[in-house]
Order: sequence, then structure tokens, then C-alpha cells
Amino acid sequence: MDILIEFFAKGLMTMLMIAMPCVLTAAGIGLVVGILQAVTQVQEQTIAAAPKIFSVFLVIVILGSGYIKLLSNLFTEGAVIAFDVVPKEDSFVLPAGYYNYTKPFIDEMKTDMKKDMTPMAHILNNVAHPQENAQKDRFNFIRNGATNVPTPSLAERKKIMENKR
Repeated sequence: MDILIEFFAKGLMTMLMIAMPCVLTAAGIGLVVGILQAVTQVQEQTIAAAPKIFSVFLVIVILGSGYIKLLSNLFTEGAVIAFDVVPKEDSFVLPAGYYNYTKPFIDEMKTDMKKDMTPMAHILNNVAHPQENAQKDRFNFIRNGATNVPTPSLAERKKIMENKR
């Protein structure tokens, strides 16, 4: 978890390193243009906006390759953390054979709704009698004993528990 917090902080610092030169350039140009407008008493908005846009564009062109290097280093480090560091931590990853003994989640979410009804139509059609429908719906979600999911044997359970440690 500390690695993820550290990576998040690194991402925030990268964001600041990319944004700060552009923001400081726009603020400096805005200050200079504001002083010149106050001296000459010309209060036109486009006079202030055009130099800011041009200067920020110039900063991005000059420092763009450095920004690309910063972002690619951050992406590379994120990929290393995601694919090399996190899978080796037991608390973040399921055991390798986890799905051998469980069903996919999609099969568990199926209900007995009519084929031509959307879920919202099913709810709206069953609003009139909530007690009866609650009793019916309770039985729709009960699992039957005939599942195609094999249960692990005692030796397999022991192996699974050893892999979790």
C-alpha cells in the first residue's frame, strides 16, 4: 500500500512539474501586460490574452520533449508496479487457481425475469404487491444443489491455503 501512495505522490509531483512553467509564464506575462495597460489606460481583453497564449505555447514547444520524458518515466514505473510489484504481494492478488473452484460472476447474477422485460419493467410491473413479490424473489436467488462447480478435495484445500501464505 505504501508503494501505491508513493506512486500517487510521484504522479502529483509530475503534474506540478509539467503545469508550473506554463502557469508561471502566463502569470508573468499577465502581470507585465497588466502594468502596461494600466500605464497606457488601454483596457482591451485581447491585448492581455494573445501574449499569454503565445508564451504558453512557446513554453510547451520548448519543454515538450522533457514533458514527454517525465510522462513516459511515470508510465513505465506505473507498469512495473502494476505488473511486477503488486502481483508478488499476497494481499493484492488472488491465488493462481482461484477460478478453478468458483463460478464467473455473470452466472451468479442471473434471475428468473421474463425474456421480453428489461429489469426496470420487471420492477415497475411488480410494484403493486410487494409482499407477494418479495416472497417470490426470495426463491429466485436461492442456489440449487446441482451446480457445475467442483469443490476442492482436502489435499487441494491444503494446497490452496499454503499458496495464500
